[in-house]
Amino acid sequence: MRWNPNGINRFRKQNPFHDGAKRFYYVDNRQVYHFKPRGYKRWIQNPRNLLILVLVSAGGVITVYFGNLETVPYTKRTHFVLLSRTLEKQLGDDQFKKIKSQFKSKIMPPLHPDSIRVQSIAQDIIGALQMGLRKEQVWSDLRYAPETSGFPQDESLTREAVKALSDNKFMEGEKWHNEEEILDDKWVQQSRKTAHEKGKSSETGHLEGLKWEVIVVDEPVINAFCLPGGKIVVFTGLLKHFRAEAEIATIIGHEVGHVVARHSAENISKSLWLTILQLILYQFFMPDVVNTMSNLFLRLPFSRRMEMEADYIGLLLLASAGYDPRVAPQVYEKLGKVTGDMALQDYLATHPSGQKRAKNLAQAKVMEEALTIYREVLSGRGVEGFL
Repeated sequence: MRWNPNGINRFRKQNPFHDGAKRFYYVDNRQVYHFKPRGYKRWIQNPRNLLILVLVSAGGVITVYFGNLETVPYTKRTHFVLLSRTLEKQLGDDQFKKIKSQFKSKIMPPLHPDSIRVQSIAQDIIGALQMGLRKEQVWSDLRYAPETSGFPQDESLTREAVKALSDNKFMEGEKWHNEEEILDDKWVQQSRKTAHEKGKSSETGHLEGLKWEVIVVDEPVINAFCLPGGKIVVFTGLLKHFRAEAEIATIIGHEVGHVVARHSAENISKSLWLTILQLILYQFFMPDVVNTMSNLFLRLPFSRRMEMEADYIGLLLLASAGYDPRVAPQVYEKLGKVTGDMALQDYLATHPSGQKRAKNLAQAKVMEEALTIYREVLSGRGVEGFL
């Protein structure tokens, strides 16, 4: 059989598809047929469509970002919070219910001395917060909340009775002193200066209408926290190491400071962006390397800054509640010793070391403000609007 090259050419020129299918393929200069992309692939390969997509996406991201910027009380730091106030409060309420269910047999009864002391101190801090926001009563009175506890409750216990029972001082704290330490809180002062120049006001709407509650859990855990929505949990393990009322007030003030600054909601929002960034970096680097570097340079430093911010807010609440703010640095140093600070705590942990926290507060400008508030309170004059 004789080979005829012209036959090949005739075959190539022959269109194997009917005319109506031309929109689905194209022929290159070698007369080779190629199928065109279909669906979104075809749409996105159009440069004009791609430009529109980029512009719309960028506009959406910018709108969402700037539409969810808030100003933290006192430090006036601007932060991005995507989580709504309602959802944030709901998450806190749900977590509080789980905690009460988990420890229902270990929640101390309302008339237990530890419960009375913690409730009284927490009430002082909440009252100080009200002064700091310069607001009238915007939430219900703090109450002890062991509904799921096996202990009997006395609902007739009034605030006056709680105050009377707590007048017996349990182990007054030792004399505290302020060591000469060097602090660099320039970022706070710069943030406050910028906010003042731009006329920014602190975001406190999430504190409206909160139902503050507190429980003491009989567990040897050296911890306390305040959930979004105003739910305070204190463990007896903490109370065994910190007996002075000013010490307990320091820790509760710090935890309430997290709620004031909406750190939980901010952390969730920032984690979302970091996760997206990690997914992008996974395309170019090893996942383990990306995770390690993002934790070391983004997540952990950010978490430690939030802890320091809560220290500052808590210090002002402490002073406004009538407790000596000079106690706070030593409380954090003691906390570091009790919990066992690591040598690399400042870099590899979510919280700064106790020693660094003590150093930061001892000579910070916020300490001067706290002492001014404390002196005003001692003289019978409260200070409003300090947040």
